Amino acid sequence: AVTLDTLVEGVHFPADTDPVAVGHKALAVNLSDLAAMGAEPAWATLALTLPRPDEAWLAGFAQGFGRLAQHHGVALVGGDTTRGPLSITVQAHGFVEPGRALRRSGAGPGDLVYVTGTLGDAGLALLVRQGLYAAPGHLGFLRGRLDRPDPRVVAGTRLRDLASAAIDLSDGLASDLGHVLRASGCGATLHAEQLPLSPALREYVQETGDWSLAFSAGDDYELCVTIPASRQGGAETLAADLDCGLTWIGIVEK
Repeated sequence: AVTLDTLVEGVHFPADTDPVAVGHKALAVNLSDLAAMGAEPAWATLALTLPRPDEAWLAGFAQGFGRLAQHHGVALVGGDTTRGPLSITVQAHGFVEPGRALRRSGAGPGDLVYVTGTLGDAGLALLVRQGLYAAPGHLGFLRGRLDRPDPRVVAGTRLRDLASAAIDLSDGLASDLGHVLRASGCGATLHAEQLPLSPALREYVQETGDWSLAFSAGDDYELCVTIPASRQGGAETLAADLDCGLTWIGIVEK
């Protein structure tokens, strides 16, 4: 399994973002893609474009990238460095047994829709960073959710034999689940009251009545999977076992 993502300063992260967080996120978004295929990470390559040599920034970037790589057993095996506007491109490689990879096209009517973790936190963090909302008491949590997403690699590998289709939530639940449904030729009904919300987002929804972050904000890097109803027992058992949780939010329809 192979995936590639690019992060560009000013587009995917603000210029003042901690370089440790940039290094972490550059690898994390790729590991999230591997997780959505049920693949186990193996190695990565890195293309790094910098406007000028900056040893302090590079030290922080390497620390963030290296810690996450070590945690998931990923080796950095090559890449390239160039001069230009700050951007980071990572290609990650992983392994999954033939015929067991999770795809977007396997969902069918009656399948149950599940998500890991909580939804909308990164979008709320961005509102806070832009000065459009105050979330006292939740700043550290929200900053971590936006800058240091936790790729759900363990969940992805354990979902291989349960899920019929999967995708990671980089662009938001509605958009990314939409990719699965289009590939599978299906629709779905989601239940807002079932969406897993962090205390920070629950407070935001209660204050504003705005559910859009949970449905459409990007950068959460959770997994969204469809699971046949016949395997619901296995899904609930796994949900209780995963640190990140696994929550039923809807059903696939014709």
